[in-house]
Amino acid sequence: MLTPQGRARGLRRERVLACPRFDGAAFRNIVAAQTDAGAIEALAQRPRAARGDVLREYLSGGVRRTPRGAIPVLRPHAAWAEAPATGLRATWLGHSTVLLELDGVRVLTDPVWAGRASPVSFAGPKRFHAAPASIAELPPLDAVLLSHDHYDHLDREAVLALARTGTSFFTSLGVGERLEAWGVPHDRVVELDWWESVEVRGVRVTAAPSRRFSGRSLLDRNRTAWSSFHVRGRGTRCSSAATRASPPSTRTYAAASDRSIWSCWRSAFHPAWGDIHLGPDNALEAHALLGGGALLPVHWGTFKLALHAWDEPAETLLARAPGLGVPLVMPRVGEAVEPAHALEAPVAPWWRAVDEARGTLPADLALEPDGVEP
Repeated sequence: MLTPQGRARGLRRERVLACPRFDGAAFRNIVAAQTDAGAIEALAQRPRAARGDVLREYLSGGVRRTPRGAIPVLRPHAAWAEAPATGLRATWLGHSTVLLELDGVRVLTDPVWAGRASPVSFAGPKRFHAAPASIAELPPLDAVLLSHDHYDHLDREAVLALARTGTSFFTSLGVGERLEAWGVPHDRVVELDWWESVEVRGVRVTAAPSRRFSGRSLLDRNRTAWSSFHVRGRGTRCSSAATRASPPSTRTYAAASDRSIWSCWRSAFHPAWGDIHLGPDNALEAHALLGGGALLPVHWGTFKLALHAWDEPAETLLARAPGLGVPLVMPRVGEAVEPAHALEAPVAPWWRAVDEARGTLPADLALEPDGVEP
């Protein structure tokens, strides 16, 4: 006889098998992507003569892929001690990790505190900066959103630390089984298929379409699903797209909200993964389809995961957004901002001083708050 835990795992598996995007072995994108893998695996689809050049570029090419100076990191604790005056506030904690506060509900997206976005601690993309706060220093959370299971979006140690706080996790199909295997209680993990919603103290969280791939090794490619998330309060709506959809599939986002006043879009990009990362231009188009409002770029400035300069996504958005009438909110890491207030002043391109400074982190930020070497 199955234990209650075993039956619960069985129900999760049944939902995966019943999903129309699951072919019995792996999840597939509705709109075919150029590749269901990253830049290295995309080499196999390129002409043989071009593979060596792209591989060399990915491993050692590019210009200014790492900042020469210290990225400014702010401590957000004083701001967190007060409720947002406008009812909506966001704190970018690095990469795709954002603490959203709306209508009194706190939602954390794709929490990553690790020193490297990698399965090992001695190799792989290394953090450019310390985390602005330790997990123990976070205010009480109502929900954690996990878009997919890549290492730069799903940090095992961070998840386990958050689980000890008693918070709930909302994620894509299949990811819940992984969390439970790590020790997260079954009743604290809710898997959502696209267009499924859950209420969190009056705030509605909805999983929505995206185009991506998943897996944490070469042996589990696309065994779990991927999603974007839309968070709707009484008077505020936020869209967090940690995954990619390019035209025409970007248009699937348009049905998610009649007006988005805050959007977070993935900014790192490269032609080899052109169908799975938005990049600045497609981010602007997707943002417009959602109804506009303030745009907060994420997925840049923390890890070396692309071939372009580390600050190129920020510069491109800053150059193109005004001509399209898109209001940008581009805070420093750890800076708690309310869009209603932030839009009263022009964007201050703080990143331009980083390479000029060539400085070092202050002593209290030299290590991550949890003691992990950045």
